[in-house]
Amino acid sequence: MNMKAVFKFLSVFILVAILASCSSSDENATTYTNVSYASVSSSNKLDIYVPSSGNGPFPVVVWIHGGAFMMGSKSMVSGVEPYLVSKGYAVVSVDYRLSGEALFPAQIYDVKAAIRFIKANAAKYNLNANKIATWGESAGAGLAALAGTSGGVASLEDMSMGNSDQTSTVQATVDLFGPINFLTMDSQWITLGVSGQSHDAANSPESILMGGAIQTKQALCNMYNPETYITADDPAFYIQHGSSDVLIPYLQAKSFYDKLVPVIGSDKVTYNLLSGAGHASSAFGTTSNLDLLIAFLDKYLK
Repeated sequence: MNMKAVFKFLSVFILVAILASCSSSDENATTYTNVSYASVSSSNKLDIYVPSSGNGPFPVVVWIHGGAFMMGSKSMVSGVEPYLVSKGYAVVSVDYRLSGEALFPAQIYDVKAAIRFIKANAAKYNLNANKIATWGESAGAGLAALAGTSGGVASLEDMSMGNSDQTSTVQATVDLFGPINFLTMDSQWITLGVSGQSHDAANSPESILMGGAIQTKQALCNMYNPETYITADDPAFYIQHGSSDVLIPYLQAKSFYDKLVPVIGSDKVTYNLLSGAGHASSAFGTTSNLDLLIAFLDKYLK
């Protein structure tokens, strides 16, 4: 990753982190913090926000933070959690092992262990185990999408992490500017004529996650790629990206959409390109945009 790309990435990440830390607690939610969903790592914790009014059990949004797989935390949900709760959704924000601690596939093992934990403990927290969506931003969106398409794929589950009697399948997925196919990102910059962040470099976030330059780890990259597992019984997807993103090319979203539609049907997939929006732009968090995402969730979870 060159220094210009590092600066761009860190600027976005720091802004998101500042906004998260400045957000106040949600008085409309009953909150459970630092709940252990497994014991492999100290990172195996989640926070649960349950609407304090309305009738449960509540549909669940499993929120997965971004940060290039190397940074970030579940506290970053604070920018969107109160809005989701106000619309009648329980929110479960998940921490997972970062690339400095463990290489892929540890991250998807953690996400799926968290989903199984939620299902196993749904009654305790007034959650609907049959109405679950994954929602991720940036790196978290890649993991959310992977959890969406790979339900039932044994190679992407570590059942020793607990609740092996549960499945990790979900009913809907929100993918916000996520990396999908690591191996095509740099060639997509060429197609777009954009001088974006280098992903093929040995010190890129994706290469660090894979334990080596991604073009030398193609089998592992394909194992990560949500497109690898697309089947007709996949959940519904809402895929959104910014046209001016210089960290992850928007063709990642478009290609994913194009591969989902023939298999699961155009009625179950929405692709929305936000004109002029950059990576993690404030445009994604406007009330009007969140309302679009809520309408999507309502269709499949309520």
